[in-house]
Amino acid sequence: MQLSKKTYSGYNEYPEKVLQFGEGNFLRCFVDWMLHELNKSGKFNGSVVAVQPIDKGMVNMLNEQDGLYTLYLRGLKNGKPESNHETIDVISRGINPYEDFAAYLQTAENPEMRFIISNTTEAGIAFDENDLPTQTPPNSYPGKLTVWLHHRCKAFNGDTAKGVHIIPCELIEKNADNLKRIVLQLAEKWNLGEGFINWINTACTFSNTLVDRIVPGYPRERVAEITEELGYEDKQVVEGEHFHLWVIEAPESLQKELPLPSIGLNVLFVKDLTPYRTRKVRILNGAHTALVPVAYLYGIDTVREAVEHPVVGKFLKEEISEEIIPTLDLPKEELEQFANEVIDRFRNPYIKHLLMSISLNSWSKFETRVLPSLLEYKKRKGLIPQKLAFSLAATIAFYKGKRGEETIALNDDAPLLELLKNAWSKYDGSDSSVSAVVAEVLGYQKNWKMDLNEVEGLSELVTGHLINILNNGMQKAVETV
Repeated sequence: MQLSKKTYSGYNEYPEKVLQFGEGNFLRCFVDWMLHELNKSGKFNGSVVAVQPIDKGMVNMLNEQDGLYTLYLRGLKNGKPESNHETIDVISRGINPYEDFAAYLQTAENPEMRFIISNTTEAGIAFDENDLPTQTPPNSYPGKLTVWLHHRCKAFNGDTAKGVHIIPCELIEKNADNLKRIVLQLAEKWNLGEGFINWINTACTFSNTLVDRIVPGYPRERVAEITEELGYEDKQVVEGEHFHLWVIEAPESLQKELPLPSIGLNVLFVKDLTPYRTRKVRILNGAHTALVPVAYLYGIDTVREAVEHPVVGKFLKEEISEEIIPTLDLPKEELEQFANEVIDRFRNPYIKHLLMSISLNSWSKFETRVLPSLLEYKKRKGLIPQKLAFSLAATIAFYKGKRGEETIALNDDAPLLELLKNAWSKYDGSDSSVSAVVAEVLGYQKNWKMDLNEVEGLSELVTGHLINILNNGMQKAVETV
């Protein structure tokens, strides 16, 4: 027996108010869950039409279940493991515009349609010069959106009351600003008229966002167990953690129509999300990146093991509290609360997060996630932060490519891998050769956007830490910091 309207007695029908580009795990575990909760509270009364943004997707599977799916939320809550599940009934239907473009455009004629949500991957918000307004559909997400918006503008004769709130969830900075820029660029290129451009600027809102929830996705390893527990088959079941955060640069009109914070959801309507993005990148992502080489070379394989380890876990927590938090400008209590939530998320007993999976492209990650904390600490305190410098040294050691006798499967930008290979080929065990390796890595301006050898005291400190790691091993070296 498969999940459907026939088998789910609690099914509800709501007016279609949301057009959602993306039918994947993240949106269904994040935005759709929130809208479902808002419906339960009686404060929304709306459903979602899920649009498949590429020619291959899961809309057909979603429609087979009448848009229904089971969501499992699993993780630590108040320090204790908790797993619960719920049937989500907020998606009314799915549309594949590659197979039924007319149905896609028809949603633009619905007067109750108010919101556009998207998660089309980081590459989704991009200008495609090959897009044409006559394509059914255009290839890119901005192209599809522009055609839809133009159809809606015409259908309602430019009525500004029929504008929509556009809320992208792609993980790029200024996601809405970028999306609006491309939509206007396409409108100009396609000669869609000043009236349409004015309608975009006056009737529609574009809100930059920051989203945060770990969503492992479809739990293949537990499908049999889940089916037995539920008593039915669900091919669209999805898993996520309890923690969720949605920061939206929202006008008052959006806040009134989408009162998510009023039901206790961790949604923040703000004028500027920059400090929240910085907080997430520095504490959550930065801690991940700084942790990987230290923990892996210590002999640990997963994030949870690392955080719960008496030595490595202590190193990580002190790195966050003593060297990352002091570089941020939000209230200290707020930062400490977020950091504690991050540690609990890392300790999630239901998620096996391999350190090697996080190690992909470690150098570019270090530049964007960790280096800003290191440089800001130096700027504010006049000193190089010991633990962040140690993590940098550990990253250089990690890219030597060995953990004991085991070869590390390094995965990074080819020129960087070549640089590290050449640098380490000159290592002869002497302190001077270690210094040369460090100087070459810190001088790679293509990655750092600067010569880090010019940061007073950094090269000497990193070299000292790297010598310690090479001579004494990670287990002894990390205890010294």
